Amino acid sequence: MALRHEPRLLIVPGLHDSGPAHWQSWLESLHRGSVRVRQDDWSAGDLERWARRLGETLRAHGPGPWIAVAHSFGCLALARWLADAGREPGVAAALLVAPADPRRFNIDEARLSHRLPVPATVIASDTDPWMSAATARVWTRRWGAHGLNLGDAGHINAEAGFGPLPLARRWVLAHAQRLRRAERPRHAPLAEWSFAA
Repeated sequence: MALRHEPRLLIVPGLHDSGPAHWQSWLESLHRGSVRVRQDDWSAGDLERWARRLGETLRAHGPGPWIAVAHSFGCLALARWLADAGREPGVAAALLVAPADPRRFNIDEARLSHRLPVPATVIASDTDPWMSAATARVWTRRWGAHGLNLGDAGHINAEAGFGPLPLARRWVLAHAQRLRRAERPRHAPLAEWSFAA
């Protein structure tokens, strides 16, 4: 049996959006029905405003389940939005790639220091100028996420050489498959047959 709604991909870019050469744009192009969160001002990282826009985007595009894939400041906006929204609006999994350090934006860490209510994975780098690998490990634990370090990968963006990011594609496909399996009906046990002699 199919899901009531097929899993859909939500792209949550960071500052300055993700251009055509960015892996988020590549990933979006591979998934029909993908939706990108669009901010009014891409140059100003306003956590509450960005989180609100994420919620508005989901409400405008209908029910999930949604698989959210965020980058940089978009990771912080997604974590903030999930703190208030939880599972209710249908985000079923979150991939947070190269999160930005909240301290770089003078954000009170308490606004983000909560376990995410959905399965999540953080992908970080040893050479990310926006968040050190040690800080990424701290946030991965706080968010209750799985962590993966790509080593010398910079900010895991187009400037660092990440147009395609097959790892993100495999992650999305795996979570979509998991959601489909979870929706399969559980079969009732087979009835026992008795035959008269």
